Amino acid sequence: MPAKRPTLQDIADIVGVTKMTVSRYLRAPDSVAPATQAKIAEALTSLGYIKNRVPAILSKSSSKTIGIIIPSLSNQVFADLVQGVENVTAANGYDTLIAHTGYNPQTEEDKIDMMLSYQIDGLVLTETQHTPRTRQMLKKAAIPVVETMEVPGEPLDMAVGMNHEQAAYEVVKRMLDSGKQNTVYLAARLDSRTLLRQQGYERAMKEMGLQPVTVSTAEHSSFTRGAQLMAQALSLHPQTNGVFCTNDDIAIGAMLHCRQTGKQIPADMAVVGYNGLDIGGATTPVLTSVLTPREEMGEQAARLLLASLQGEAVAEKLITLPHSLTAGETL
Repeated sequence: MPAKRPTLQDIADIVGVTKMTVSRYLRAPDSVAPATQAKIAEALTSLGYIKNRVPAILSKSSSKTIGIIIPSLSNQVFADLVQGVENVTAANGYDTLIAHTGYNPQTEEDKIDMMLSYQIDGLVLTETQHTPRTRQMLKKAAIPVVETMEVPGEPLDMAVGMNHEQAAYEVVKRMLDSGKQNTVYLAARLDSRTLLRQQGYERAMKEMGLQPVTVSTAEHSSFTRGAQLMAQALSLHPQTNGVFCTNDDIAIGAMLHCRQTGKQIPADMAVVGYNGLDIGGATTPVLTSVLTPREEMGEQAARLLLASLQGEAVAEKLITLPHSLTAGETL
């Protein structure tokens, strides 16, 4: 038989106080005499007590929990965003509940359904394309929602992100101005942000009267896949002298292929990544990459949620954060 979870009464019996005293200690330890505090703390530890938050949730209609839905658990981009959210929520007494979707809108719907059943107070999303049922559930739930990573044209509620199309346009224009007019876009996954970057790349190319070329895969990003895309680009377009990559994994893979085939970076091949991950600073030469303010996005999203939960008027519901370029050596 499974062990029985210890109750407040079990703790009270061990310490020799009332259940109300134990409850008061859990809410505000300093409201109990120091000697009693020590005894209750020892009993809680020895019995492995787990706090039951259901009564508080039912009585206050609040869980003091923020939900975060991310598409991937292995991608540092989303880990940084979660860290930003928790920088703010933890300081304000909120916990976070995290789920991932594998970039699947139906899975996002299922995860949001689950989170709403736990009475979360607010929700941070990392996608902007949702199923009709997801939109309906969030409308009926009447909780604050912040979409992050990009700023949609028609947000569910609030949004904090960056302009990926413009960021791509600016960096590709810089590549073209440096003489890399045979620049190819290397793309993977083909999610909404990858496609926005493709739009920016194509705008820059067409402005210069050049034909855009995208070499892509629907598979997830990796160093190996980046090397494969680089090889494919050179096979199909031998004149390629620059690659703009949808993320740093693809960019580093492209650099590895160039090294294996004797191409000098950036003399023979300019390589630009996206996201500005730490690993780019450890490559030789140092990778040039679009730096995305992911942790700041998370912090801003959390502040918007908490302001809304506290009944404050949110003056700016759509926040577009600036991007920058790392001080790399591959362009």
